[in-house]
This record gives sequence, structure tokens and C-alpha cells, in this order.
Amino acid sequence: MTVAVAVAVVEAYAGLARRVLAGPARLGRTRLVAVDGPSGAGKSVFATRLADAVAALPGGARPPVVRTDDLLDGWDDQFTFWPRLEEWVLGPVRAGRPGAYRRYSWVRRRFLDRAVAVPAGPVLIVEGVSAARAAVRPEATLSVLVTAPAGLRLSRALARDGAEILPELRRWHAGERAHFAADGTGAAVDLVVDGAPDLPHDAGRYYVRRCGGVGSDGGAR
Repeated sequence: MTVAVAVAVVEAYAGLARRVLAGPARLGRTRLVAVDGPSGAGKSVFATRLADAVAALPGGARPPVVRTDDLLDGWDDQFTFWPRLEEWVLGPVRAGRPGAYRRYSWVRRRFLDRAVAVPAGPVLIVEGVSAARAAVRPEATLSVLVTAPAGLRLSRALARDGAEILPELRRWHAGERAHFAADGTGAAVDLVVDGAPDLPHDAGRYYVRRCGGVGSDGGAR
């Protein structure tokens, strides 16, 4: 019997930032980085640190980070938000124009009036569940899946948002599993990142890349 073994490698955000800037621009003149993964895996942290690393390069400017949670029209808009992202952000940037979006307020349950500008610069980072879906991968310079064990992801989400969201969160997680299995995200992305690594490393400067051992549901095995 053959057993798949997951291998973990520590890599520098600075090196990944250089890889992105050296890669081809496929969203018009912009290099799109799509950071995907199930909720609580560590997507937001990874996207922020990669943006910081791009900004730290000589002559670099900090790329905008668009978080798809800001575009969701409530819990029921888990995957159907995409036309909004296309109209407000991806479409304009693809055409060389700045985009702009309005953040959804989960407290007021509506989109806020103030628009957030998204310049059509050298790099754009989009992070969120299904951000690296099949429809956008051909236009992405780099597609990333961040993984972590299901139990840890659940505890992180509850610590962040409160135990009262547990019923909605369980439904959300079921939707994630179905999406990642159907999309084949884990096998299709350019890079799989361990969002809960055991390897000792400086987390501010380095991330841990996983080679193998990713479940079809987008979670770590």
C-alpha cells in the first residue's frame, strides 16, 4: 500500500513577493494573487504578510488587499458574491481602471455608502473562501490555498466572532467542503500553505509550504 506523506518547507515571504512581481500580469496589466482556503485557516494573515513583503521590496508599493467577506450580502451569499467582485473590482482593474467596492456591515446588515478604492497597480491580492475558484485561476499570477485542521479552524472562528454564530458557521463549513471538493482547489492551486504549522519559524517573515496531504475539501489531512 502506498501512503501519501505531507512534506512541509519553510519559505520566505520576501522570496514569494519577488516571484509575484517577476510573474506575468494576467488580469490586464495587474498581477492577481488569489488567496483561498476554508474559514479560520489563516488566509487574512497570509495575505497581509505577503502584501507587507511586496511593499518592503525596493521600489515596491503596498498592493491593495480585497477581502471577499466585505463583499458578502450576509450568510446566504457564501459563493454568489462573485458578480459583485467582478463588477466592482476585477472588471475595472482588468481594463486598466481603478475599481471600488462598498463593504458589507454585518452589524447593520447592509452595504455601507463609503466606497473603498482599488487602484489598478502592479499587484492585487484577493483573499477569501473561493477566491481561487476555477473561473479566475487563468487570470491569477499566483493562486494559494491556506489550510488548517477543521477543529482548529472552528475554534478560531468562534473565538473571533462568538459562539452565537455556531449554527450559521456549521452550515458555512458544509458549503466550503462541497465547494472545494467540486472545484478541486487543492490540486489546482500554485501553492498550498500550512495555516497551523508545527515547524519552528519566524511567522512574520516566513510561511510553511505544504507538499501533498491536502484533502479534497480544502482542509489539512
